[in-house]
Amino acid sequence: MHPPKLTLRQLRALLHKMPFNRSVGIHITKVHKDGVTIEIPMRDDLLNGAGVLHGGVTATIADVAVGMAIMHHFGGTRQATTVELKINYFRPISAGRVAARSRLLRIGSHLVIGSVDIRDEGKNSVGFAIVTYMLLEAATPQSTSGPATLRK
Repeated sequence: MHPPKLTLRQLRALLHKMPFNRSVGIHITKVHKDGVTIEIPMRDDLLNGAGVLHGGVTATIADVAVGMAIMHHFGGTRQATTVELKINYFRPISAGRVAARSRLLRIGSHLVIGSVDIRDEGKNSVGFAIVTYMLLEAATPQSTSGPATLRK
């Protein structure tokens, strides 16, 4: 049995604690039964040399959308890390807001797979991603002088 899912307010507080996500300008706008929706406003410092949203920013919001969906699902009790991200870019974005709607497709004992629909302010599909996360267990030290390892 899982703990209660995190509320929108709790997810926003958790996201706000992550400096990188704050610097990109990510906001959680909606919580769904199977995922979350996040948005970022377009800014000049997020554009590439061609004047459109940098692909790395788009990949970041896909990654964060699935990561926050996992935090929501497990009530903030499980740590996870990205192990794979596959993204398709359909069209460039140069203005407005970008929204990423994640859906958790499979929640296993070690891996979670999510999909992300990425849309511009006009609700046009601009990309799609599949993101795989590995669920982590609490780290325990092997010895007092050695590095921490994951429990098996």
